[in-house]
Formats: sequence, structure tokens, C-alpha cells
Amino acid sequence: VDTTPVDETLDDGDGLLFWPALQAWIADRDVPGEGPVVSSRQMAGGTQNNLFLLTRADGTTMVLRRPPRHPRPNSDETMLREARVLTAIAGRGVPQPVCHAACDDPSVIGTCFFLMSAVDGFAPVGPLPGRYATDPDWRHRLGLSMVDAISALALIPPEEVGLADFGHPDGWLERQVGRWRSQLKSYAAFDGYRGPDLPGVDWVGAWLDDHRPTDFHCGIIHGDYHLANVLAAHDRPELAAVLDWELTTLGDPRLDLAWLLITSGGVGSFETATDGFPTTDELVVRYGEGTGLPLDDLTWWQTLACYKLGIILEGTNARAAAGRAPAETGRDLHQRAVLLFEQAGHLIEGVDR
Repeated sequence: VDTTPVDETLDDGDGLLFWPALQAWIADRDVPGEGPVVSSRQMAGGTQNNLFLLTRADGTTMVLRRPPRHPRPNSDETMLREARVLTAIAGRGVPQPVCHAACDDPSVIGTCFFLMSAVDGFAPVGPLPGRYATDPDWRHRLGLSMVDAISALALIPPEEVGLADFGHPDGWLERQVGRWRSQLKSYAAFDGYRGPDLPGVDWVGAWLDDHRPTDFHCGIIHGDYHLANVLAAHDRPELAAVLDWELTTLGDPRLDLAWLLITSGGVGSFETATDGFPTTDELVVRYGEGTGLPLDDLTWWQTLACYKLGIILEGTNARAAAGRAPAETGRDLHQRAVLLFEQAGHLIEGVDR
């Protein structure tokens, strides 16, 4: 089918997509819908990767996910890992998009990418819509649903879904501080980056090493679990999908709970405090009951989450200094990194008192 006239009207994200090759690739795959893509719209959201909502001739929609305009060295591998984990855990109780197909040939659009289902939902940050705004019970049930999703993920044995080789669990706990300290040091390679200005970064790392838990429970971890990386359903008080699986690996699933707690202060929007949302204690109890995992060292896990996420966010600041990410995004994420290290300090002081 000659799709050239259609291709010329499709949004390519200013060169992020190459429609002639992409149309041919989609036509040759067993993905939902019939006919060529007739509509494309770059979607908002996400500072690290790009999303496009595609509509085929019969009205079927799907989402294309690809790396950022300036890909990292491992961006292609990350795309394929995301597609693999979505496929592996499908039907195991974790709400997620369906992965339709993945492309490991960068010549199609310049990078690897994958196609997934379009999920009807909204990110529960900022003012909440509909009954979420008026019904405390809806907010409460959404909060519990956030924990139920990562509880279900924690219960999936990696070897049962073909993910036994998805990470290196041996020595995982012992490696955490050194691995992320090395990541922080690697940012010095970005031209224009003046180095990290993060309060207590060395002190926090030393405390984590000195107070490391002795128990380790291997499982699949999402790796970046917070409110902006999920979609809530419009028509019912629960999650519609967990998104952004780029940091998924094998490790201790308790890090996902800690990540949620340190990024939201309990469940609720970042900017809006309203009644109804579960308290931190409720979320912790719910997770413990759902997984059976001990949570005696939760403060350590929360501190590790602050340390790791702060260093990840600082990476975007370093990339922005080198012109490889928007300057405003770099400044914003640096400030969030500073707040995370301040939060880590408060957590440690609470333990040491």
C-alpha cells in the first residue's frame, strides 16, 4: 500500500520517527489493527523517553515508546528490556500495558523501540479529576491499589516468567552504594557539568554501608515506582497501569515500597494534600500483609531510595549542562535531588536519635 501522502502529514516528533520504514515494519508485524497508521501524536509526559499515540486506518490505537532524542549508550538495550519484562509478567496481577511488538533494528527509526497498548487513565499528580476529587473512599482505594500492584510484582518468581537472568541478585545489597556512587562520579564526563552539589551525599552513602540489612529477598523490582509512573483508571478507584519499566531488574522488592513512600509522603498528589489517602503506616501494613516480607529495616530502604533516586535525577542535570537535556528540566530535577538528600538526612537523624 502506498502510504506516502499519509506519511507526510504524520507527526514525527521533529525527526524522532521515520514513517516510510516504520509503516512497513508495522504492516509486517502481528499487532492489533488493520491498515497503515493514519494519525500520530507525540504524547506529553516523561523526561527520559518519547511516546507517540498511533492510530491505524481501522481506528485501532497503540503507543510507540522510543529513547530520547540524545540516546544514552544503553538506550536500545533499555527499550528491549522494557518490552521483555512487560511480556514476561503479563497476566500475573500487575496492571500494565500490553507489549505488542519490539524492534531490535535501529535502522527503522534510528533506535530500538516497542509498541504497546494505549491505556485509558491519568497520572494521579496535581489536582485529581472526577470522583477522586470528591470521594475520599476513591482516594483511599487508589492508594491501596498502588501498594497492591508492587505486592503482586514482588510475588512473581523471576524464574517462572523467564527472567532468571534479568539481573545479578548475588551481592545486590552489598553493591548498591558503590554502584550508585560510581554513577554519580561518571557524570564528570559531561562537558559543562560542575559536579554534584548534593547535601551529605558521602555521609548518606557511608551510613547505608554501615547499617546494611542482613536479609535479602530476591524478586523483580520496578525500580522507579512513584505516582507519575502509573495511570489511575477514570471509571473505578484503582490503577489502570504501571508504566516506565526502564529500571526494572532483579533485586529486593522492598525498594519499590520505599521508593513510593519517599516520593509521595504516603499516597496523594505531590502538590495537593486531601483527606482519604492511606497513611504511610497503612501502606506499610498493606504491603507487609500482601507480600509477607519483613519491614523492620524500612528506614534503611527509604534512605537507599533517596540516595539512588537523587543520583539518577542528578544525571539529567549533568546531561542538561552538556546540552543533552532541556536546561529547565535539569534545574528542576537537581532541586528534587537536593530535597531527596535532605530527606535522607532526616531519616538517618530519626534513627540515630
